[in-house]
Amino acid sequence: MEILKTVLIILLVYFALKFIIKLTWPYLVKYMTKKAGEKLAKSFGQNPFENNATERKEGEVIIERPASNTRKTNDSVGEYVDFEEVKE
Repeated sequence: MEILKTVLIILLVYFALKFIIKLTWPYLVKYMTKKAGEKLAKSFGQNPFENNATERKEGEVIIERPASNTRKTNDSVGEYVDFEEVKE
Protein backbone atom coordinates (compact mmCIF):
# COMPACT_ATOMS: atom_id res chain seq x y z
CA MET A 1 0.00 0.00 0.00
CA GLU A 2 2.89 2.36 0.73
CA ILE A 3 4.34 1.82 -2.76
CA LEU A 4 1.02 2.75 -4.36
CA LYS A 5 0.84 5.88 -2.23
CA THR A 6 4.40 6.85 -3.21
CA VAL A 7 3.72 6.27 -6.91
CA LEU A 8 0.56 8.38 -6.74
CA ILE A 9 2.41 11.23 -5.01
CA ILE A 10 5.17 11.11 -7.63
CA LEU A 11 2.59 11.19 -10.46
CA LEU A 12 0.69 14.03 -8.79
CA VAL A 13 3.88 16.08 -8.45
CA TYR A 14 4.86 15.30 -12.05
CA PHE A 15 1.52 16.41 -13.50
CA ALA A 16 1.34 19.47 -11.24
CA LEU A 17 4.80 20.61 -12.41
CA LYS A 18 3.87 19.89 -16.02
CA PHE A 19 0.72 22.03 -15.65
CA ILE A 20 2.59 24.89 -13.95
CA ILE A 21 5.29 24.88 -16.62
CA LYS A 22 2.65 25.01 -19.37
CA LEU A 23 1.13 28.08 -17.76
CA THR A 24 4.38 29.93 -17.09
CA TRP A 25 6.32 28.99 -20.24
CA PRO A 26 5.06 31.87 -22.46
CA TYR A 27 5.90 34.45 -19.81
CA LEU A 28 9.34 32.92 -19.26
CA VAL A 29 10.11 32.93 -22.99
CA LYS A 30 8.90 36.53 -23.32
CA TYR A 31 11.12 37.57 -20.42
CA MET A 32 14.17 35.78 -21.85
CA THR A 33 13.73 37.30 -25.32
CA LYS A 34 13.29 40.76 -23.80
CA LYS A 35 16.52 40.39 -21.82
CA ALA A 36 18.40 39.06 -24.86
CA GLY A 37 17.14 42.00 -26.93
CA GLU A 38 18.29 44.45 -24.27
CA LYS A 39 21.75 42.88 -24.16
CA LEU A 40 21.99 42.96 -27.95
CA ALA A 41 20.92 46.59 -28.10
CA LYS A 42 23.37 47.45 -25.34
CA SER A 43 26.27 45.77 -27.16
CA PHE A 44 25.51 47.61 -30.39
CA GLY A 45 24.87 50.96 -28.80
CA GLN A 46 21.99 53.17 -29.82
CA ASN A 47 21.42 52.10 -33.40
CA PRO A 48 24.17 50.43 -35.42
CA PHE A 49 22.52 51.36 -38.73
CA GLU A 50 22.09 55.02 -37.90
CA ASN A 51 23.90 57.35 -40.27
CA ASN A 52 25.43 60.58 -39.12
CA ALA A 53 24.00 62.31 -42.18
CA THR A 54 22.50 65.08 -40.07
CA GLU A 55 25.97 66.27 -39.04
CA ARG A 56 27.18 66.59 -42.62
CA LYS A 57 26.39 69.47 -44.91
CA GLU A 58 24.56 68.84 -48.13
CA GLY A 59 26.98 68.12 -50.96
CA GLU A 60 29.91 67.42 -48.64
CA VAL A 61 31.97 64.43 -49.72
CA ILE A 62 33.77 62.34 -47.14
CA ILE A 63 35.96 59.44 -48.16
CA GLU A 64 36.33 56.84 -45.44
CA ARG A 65 39.19 54.45 -45.96
CA PRO A 66 39.91 51.35 -43.94
CA ALA A 67 42.95 51.39 -41.70
CA SER A 68 46.08 50.59 -43.64
CA ASN A 69 47.41 47.16 -42.89
CA THR A 70 50.95 47.71 -44.04
CA ARG A 71 53.26 44.99 -42.90
CA LYS A 72 56.58 45.95 -41.50
CA THR A 73 59.41 43.94 -42.97
CA ASN A 74 62.21 42.82 -40.77
CA ASP A 75 65.44 42.72 -42.76
CA SER A 76 67.31 40.93 -40.00
CA VAL A 77 65.28 37.75 -40.56
CA GLY A 78 67.14 36.67 -43.64
CA GLU A 79 66.90 36.39 -47.37
CA TYR A 80 63.99 34.87 -49.27
CA VAL A 81 65.11 31.90 -51.33
CA ASP A 82 63.00 30.71 -54.24
CA PHE A 83 63.24 26.98 -54.75
CA GLU A 84 62.10 24.38 -57.22
CA GLU A 85 60.89 20.95 -56.32
CA VAL A 86 63.06 18.20 -57.81
CA LYS A 87 61.43 14.90 -58.69
CA GLU A 88 63.70 11.88 -58.48
